[in-house]
Amino acid sequence: MRIDGVLIDDTFAEAFGMRATRLIVTAQNATWARNAGIAATGFATSVIGCGCEAGIERELSPAETPDGRPGVALLLFSMSTKELTKQLERRVGQCILTCPTTAVFGGIAEGDALPLGKTLRYFGDGFQISKLVGGRRYWRIPVMDGEFLCEESTAMVKAVGGGNFLIVAESPAIALASAEAAIVEMRKVEGVIMPFPGGVVRSGSKVGSKYKALGASTNDAFCPSLRGRVKSELGDGENCVMEIVIDGLTADQVAQATAVGVRAACKVPGVRRITAGNYGGKLGPFHFHLRKILGDAA
Repeated sequence: MRIDGVLIDDTFAEAFGMRATRLIVTAQNATWARNAGIAATGFATSVIGCGCEAGIERELSPAETPDGRPGVALLLFSMSTKELTKQLERRVGQCILTCPTTAVFGGIAEGDALPLGKTLRYFGDGFQISKLVGGRRYWRIPVMDGEFLCEESTAMVKAVGGGNFLIVAESPAIALASAEAAIVEMRKVEGVIMPFPGGVVRSGSKVGSKYKALGASTNDAFCPSLRGRVKSELGDGENCVMEIVIDGLTADQVAQATAVGVRAACKVPGVRRITAGNYGGKLGPFHFHLRKILGDAA
């Protein structure tokens, strides 16, 4: 299979199950909502070292938020309910509660409840007030610019993490331009985030390492500088690889984001082929076969 002359490898991306939630953060204006969202989703690229994977799903207009103010939707993913609960409390408490004029609401209607205002209310030191509106409980916590409004809980659902594809190109400039084009289109897909900086990762990893303390290490088969020293996956003229990792609330959303991302990536001249990272089906139960996804999308 070729798209715009770019070879699509006959392989699959291997992904795994996660737990996820969505938050709606609002503020006086879009700038402060985004400031809170950026802070709350910082240091959240990979569960390997960050505890969770998180990002801004999209910006929201006042018509789309519970309190009629500008906002952002955030998605947070983790490997367990316990870890997601911990990450949620810390990130909302340290990055959203502290941000001027913000409020936070649960962004998923149904699922297992995770505490939000239920634990953060104690910051009010006994002055916090509970309100029940439309069957949903909120907490009003006094702060120095007025009060912080926080819904008592948010819902958690089963999700998919680790979807991916690799852009193999003639040069770093071409690979990055291709990845940037892909991210623009992928961000239009609801229910997904690309958690690495700008949505792109250059340090793709493999499972295991020669060092016992490390569970993951550089994906040497795709490192151009290691050709001739390892069993390389790169051919002549393939001098740079960029990876895009996708987390989604559903497998269908990950597949959709993969399809639109690959098609956009292939439009950049100098991209040689698109492939994906897998471990022979041993890492996770979700297998996103590139050619099937692109065929279905077509």
